Amino acid sequence: MIRINLLPTKKVLKIPPVFIYGTMATATLIVVFIVFTFYLFGKVSAMQTELSNKGKRLEELKTMIKEVQNYEKDNEEFRKKTEIIEQLKKNQIVPLRLLDEVSGMLPKGVWLTLLNEKSGVTNIEGYAHTNNDLVTYVQNLKGSKYLTDVMLIESRQAAIDEFEVYKFKLTFKIKI
Repeated sequence: MIRINLLPTKKVLKIPPVFIYGTMATATLIVVFIVFTFYLFGKVSAMQTELSNKGKRLEELKTMIKEVQNYEKDNEEFRKKTEIIEQLKKNQIVPLRLLDEVSGMLPKGVWLTLLNEKSGVTNIEGYAHTNNDLVTYVQNLKGSKYLTDVMLIESRQAAIDEFEVYKFKLTFKIKI
């Protein structure tokens, strides 16, 4: 039996395979580009976040460095003040020792009119009843363990009222 189709036939549009493959390749490329774009945006966003965090950390470190510098400055000032205090303590005993040595070795018949200390050199002026009293005083000063370079600069006879005395000047250094 023969069949005959009397219905109108539909015309199917036939697309060449080149167009189909080209469209699929283009669609695939578009999807790949979109995915790659999102990937790059994510990476840029992560890098910006990391940069922001590192900037904050940098500011924290700058603050810490400033604190350390302030600490070092304060520490240096403290060290200088401590050295000054130690020097003052060391030098505090000098006038006491000087007066103790000078007055403790003073024999009878000798009195002082001037005691001047400058830059470690002490100058003394005074009077003695006799030359022997003056020599005894100079020898006593030379025998001191705290005084060095004791030197009689001047000794001359002078008169105070009606008494004959010896006016003298001497210098020495004090050991600290």
